[in-house]
Amino acid sequence: MNEAMLEGRPSLLHAVAMLPPRLSLGATMIKHGLAKLNKDGQAQSAGFFEQLGIRPARPWVIATGVTELASGISAVLGFATRFTALGVIATQAVAIAKVHRKNGFDVTKGGYEFNLALIAISLATLLRGPGPLSLSGALRRGVQRRERRRLRLFPRQRRGSRLIEALG
Repeated sequence: MNEAMLEGRPSLLHAVAMLPPRLSLGATMIKHGLAKLNKDGQAQSAGFFEQLGIRPARPWVIATGVTELASGISAVLGFATRFTALGVIATQAVAIAKVHRKNGFDVTKGGYEFNLALIAISLATLLRGPGPLSLSGALRRGVQRRERRRLRLFPRQRRGSRLIEALG
């Protein structure tokens, strides 16, 4: 598609806009979460957490792994992304503070460049939601169809749409 064709279809651009960032964030977080949750990964990560002064290490490794895995699955599916984006922001902020800050920005020198990119994607998801091409978008459309069929026009009667929108 060339630029002129896309300009004439803003709804298509809007629908696709959050998909690549969500999928890249999701794949990254799933990989890192699974790495921390397997037996070898738990032992290795626990040793690393201990060196960083994060104690008790094993429960924090499991909590971090579960947060990363849940955030990744959420991002890929596009459901509860606003809630889980906070988990990504928290885990990456700790990673920057405890590991990467002293190395500066450059990722090739162990810096926080990549962590900052993950935070930026999560922040965009937190503020914008997952977009229409998501499980949340499909659920929202279904709820809105039911609300229109039942002629629920007043804001207090549209609780389903607001809850799905809040979760993202």
